[in-house]
Amino acid sequence: MIDIQTAARFRRLGVLTIFAVYFVIFVGGVVRASGAGMGCPDWPTCFGQWVPPTSEAELPANYHEIYAARGYENTAFNPVKTWTEYTNRLIGVTIGFCIFLTAWSSRHYLKDDKSIFYLALSVFLLVGFQGWLGSAVVASNLKPLMITLHMLLALFIVALLIYAIARSQKPLLTALNTNWLSERFDTVLKIAMGMTLLQITMGTQVREAVDFIAHEHQYIERQYWRDSFPIIFYVHRSFSSLILFTNLWLGWQIVRQSDFTHLLFRMACLLASLVVIAILAGVSLDRLGFPAIAQPVHLLMANLIFGCQFFIFICRNYSKNKAN
Repeated sequence: MIDIQTAARFRRLGVLTIFAVYFVIFVGGVVRASGAGMGCPDWPTCFGQWVPPTSEAELPANYHEIYAARGYENTAFNPVKTWTEYTNRLIGVTIGFCIFLTAWSSRHYLKDDKSIFYLALSVFLLVGFQGWLGSAVVASNLKPLMITLHMLLALFIVALLIYAIARSQKPLLTALNTNWLSERFDTVLKIAMGMTLLQITMGTQVREAVDFIAHEHQYIERQYWRDSFPIIFYVHRSFSSLILFTNLWLGWQIVRQSDFTHLLFRMACLLASLVVIAILAGVSLDRLGFPAIAQPVHLLMANLIFGCQFFIFICRNYSKNKAN
C-alpha cells in the first residue's frame, strides 16, 4: 500500500510536469506565431553548433549555399528567431527530464497499480518520439501537417499524464461527493470533450492556412491576413459559441450545488475562465489584426480546456463508481 507522503510527492511532481508540458506547448506556439520555426535550420544542433551564434559573422560566408543544398532555400540568420527556437528546444529537453523523473517515481506503484507505472513509462517513450517528430518537423521545412501532428501528440501526452496522476490519487478522488450531478451532466461533459477536440482540429486547419498566409506576407502586415482566411476559419469562429455555452452549463451545474472548497467547484471556475480567455484571444485575432501573442495564448487555452474537462470526467467517474 502506497503511503500518503509517497502519493503526495508523486502528485506534486506529476502536476509540475503537466504544467511544464503546457508551458512548452505555449512556447511552441510563440515559435510558430513569430515565424521562428526555422530559426535553427538543422537539428539537434543550430547552424551546426550546440550553442547557436549571436551574429551572422560567426557563420561561414557561404552558409546560404550550404543550407540551400540541404533543401532549406532562402535561409537567413536572424538572432531573435534563432534564439527563440533554440530556447524552445532547451525547454523541451528540460521537460524530458521532468517526465523521466515522473516515470521513475511511478515505480512505487508497481505493486499496487501497475497501470500507473506503464502510463508514466508510455508518456516517457512518447516524449522521445515527440523529440524525433520535432526533428522531422524541421527536416520537412515546417510542413503544416507535421506541425499539426506534433501539436496533437503533445495533447495526447498531457492527457496520459493527467490520467496517470489522477489514477495515483484515486482514493482521494473516489471520496469526492458528486451524487448531485446527473447522468445528463455526464453525457454533456462527453459531448463537450468531443466538441473541444473537434474545435482544436479545426483550429489546426486554420493554423495551417494562417501559416501559409503569414509566409506570403513575410510575417508582416498582419492586419491584412484576415482577408485571405478560409471558410474553416468562420466555422471555427461560430463553433466557439457552442463551446462557450456548453461549458458554462457544465460549470453552472457544478457551482450551483457545491461550495468553493469542493475540488470540482474550483475546476468549474477554472474551466469557465479558460473558455472565456480562449474566446477573447480568438476575437483579438479576428478583430485586432492578428496580434502575435494572441496566437500562442489561444492555442494554450484550447489545450488547457480539454485537460480540465478530462480531469473533471475522471473525478466524476471515480466518484460515481464509488457510489455504485
